[in-house]
Amino acid sequence: MAAEAARRTAAKQKLRERQQGRGKGIISAKLGDRRFVAVGNKLLQSPKWKTFLDFLFDYMRIKLGTDWANEELKRELSQRHPIMQWYDAVAKTQSLERKGCQAGVVKSYLMNGAIICFMGTAYNLYLLEHNAELQERYIKRLLDKKNFQGTYYELIVAGILLRAGFRLELEDEANNATKHCEFSAVSQTTGQKYWVEAKMRSVEGILGKSKNDGVKATDRDATRNLTTHLNSALQKPAYDQRLIFIDLNAEIVNPDSLPDWFNKAVKRLDAKERDLKEGHDAYVFVTNLPFHRYLGATSIARQALAYGLGISDFSKPATRSLRETYHLKQKHIDGHEIMGAIRDYPVFPDTFDGSLRSDESGLNIKIGESYLFSDLGEPPGTIGTVTAAAVNEDKSEAMVAVTTLDGKNMILSQKLTGEQLDDYRKFPDLFFGEQSSNGGNIEDPLQLFEFLLKTYSKSTREKLLEFMSVGSYAVDLKALSQPELAELYCERLALNFFVQHAPEVLNRHPR
Repeated sequence: MAAEAARRTAAKQKLRERQQGRGKGIISAKLGDRRFVAVGNKLLQSPKWKTFLDFLFDYMRIKLGTDWANEELKRELSQRHPIMQWYDAVAKTQSLERKGCQAGVVKSYLMNGAIICFMGTAYNLYLLEHNAELQERYIKRLLDKKNFQGTYYELIVAGILLRAGFRLELEDEANNATKHCEFSAVSQTTGQKYWVEAKMRSVEGILGKSKNDGVKATDRDATRNLTTHLNSALQKPAYDQRLIFIDLNAEIVNPDSLPDWFNKAVKRLDAKERDLKEGHDAYVFVTNLPFHRYLGATSIARQALAYGLGISDFSKPATRSLRETYHLKQKHIDGHEIMGAIRDYPVFPDTFDGSLRSDESGLNIKIGESYLFSDLGEPPGTIGTVTAAAVNEDKSEAMVAVTTLDGKNMILSQKLTGEQLDDYRKFPDLFFGEQSSNGGNIEDPLQLFEFLLKTYSKSTREKLLEFMSVGSYAVDLKALSQPELAELYCERLALNFFVQHAPEVLNRHPR
């Protein structure tokens, strides 16, 4: 029972992290008809906040100021601040989606570029204020068209780092005595401190830039200023490791293939590395997050390239064993966690407490819990404990394995609502309250290796030797430690699986 409770607690924490990231969790409570949300040292409230996005919408209004917003609304749409152009697009989207909806009923719909930009900025401001400090300079720079683009991307980077589990410390902009980075970040995973720089390519007519401070919109080489941005970032003094983010602000040419800028970017980074000054090594992340270019689109590719500038074993092509690849990933785990957060950006919490939206209905079944099943036995029904569950999406139903109090085992079907199916598609491995392999299509040998290692790292050395007692290498295994044996066994299992079932995958992921 204790083990089951621990698994359920771990799954609940994992679900919260998936929604809210690894930073400070949402602090909220509902009293009567009012929702209260703590942000930093402030307590906000409203009777209208049914979802976290409702809260973010009002939070943005508070941060920008009603007077400023009203002045912007008096302008022609094309002359408004980019944030207010996004606001207009969001309002139109909401108006269309709400047609025919019952008042007070929460409806979900696909996010488009406008929602990602507007709500993403609101969420990043919230994360910064809730986890670190939202200095007034950020708001002033955000509202200033000349400084908006740089501030917008800095906020994206700050949000990515906070969700990835970094603690941020903002630098004092009032100190003009020396150049300095925007902020520093300390990893929750490794304890390593990094100095952070964020740059974005300026393009005429995009994000408030004009022909005087942006390249022509027809310029097809998005990497042309990459080295310039990199040099500018490296000129800032850094007393620890560096994290440098550069966004190319480019169109998406082909979302299903390698970005057209990828090889050019690598060549420019390689050239810079050959002429690198001492102490200028850095984890570089070249991104293209062009949501602002596609305000009406609901499917927008996220593109990113990680590069170890002066770091020979981070994100550099090489043929390595799974074990070597795994150990290098652990060595540079901060960089890998950042890349994961970039690929997922943006993620908005579905609920205030980290639960599933559909949990509120009381219809969700959780493994390990007992329920009264009214369709079993004599009225009023039979009490049974859920031991396993899976979803058949085609039939919109859950198949639930149940053990009754008298020891009978059976499988029941439960119809799922649209909201339940939405939650299952978002969190298939956590939907039933314990982490499972549901929805886990593993297409990378390293991913399978890590999945297997979670289990076999707990096996005894003797058991592992027994597992590997057959084969030409059995004699040499006795000199290996338990962790070495576990890694070797998982490597063999993973490679054997792909050799037998998906050899083409090994060609895409050479080891």
